[in-house]
Amino acid sequence: MRDVYEGEISTHLMHIQKEFKEGFEFIKKYPKSVSIFGSSMTPSSDTNYMKAEELAGRIVSELGYTVLSGGGPGIMEAASKGAFEAGGSVAGLNISLPHERTTNEYLNKTNSLKFSYFFSRKTMLTFAAEAYVFFPGGYGTFDELFSILTLIQTDKIPHVPMFLFDSKYWNKVEAFLKEIMLETYHTIDPKDIEIFKITDSIDDILETVKKAPVSEWWRNIN
Repeated sequence: MRDVYEGEISTHLMHIQKEFKEGFEFIKKYPKSVSIFGSSMTPSSDTNYMKAEELAGRIVSELGYTVLSGGGPGIMEAASKGAFEAGGSVAGLNISLPHERTTNEYLNKTNSLKFSYFFSRKTMLTFAAEAYVFFPGGYGTFDELFSILTLIQTDKIPHVPMFLFDSKYWNKVEAFLKEIMLETYHTIDPKDIEIFKITDSIDDILETVKKAPVSEWWRNIN
């Protein structure tokens, strides 16, 4: 029984190593990119879907950056669609899930990569960007958001621009961070609130990204 267990561990470790190797090789193909996050459940009729589509189109057409997302439906689809229809560079990092479509129609085998493990996929989405834009989302979006906030807070990755789009949604999250975590329980510092910016302006995002330096440090990782 022990041999079977150790064999399973060995198989998992080999698969994890393979995903990290292929993941870093994949994102190195896109030297300048913006990662867009958000709910997989957002319909195409939603304002945020349309805004994500517009933002992605302008990122590729005005800045010449790649738009990177989780490659699935909802906001991820909107980002892929916007970049694709604007004739720019689009890439997706997909996740294999049971009984659920995880790759949108604007990606193919050359500009997408599928992962089995959430943590290896999330690492690539984290390391790949010159900026992060978060649209409203669920548990997965918050997982990605707080992972990146923690990495920036602890200086594990550079402090690149980080936007939370749709103030109606994110202002309540910020209120919790300020009132509960900062002022009541003192579990974060005041400067930690400044890591991100809440906005409703696509122009604001584009102007900030345009002025931000391109990060090169992670591309030297072996």
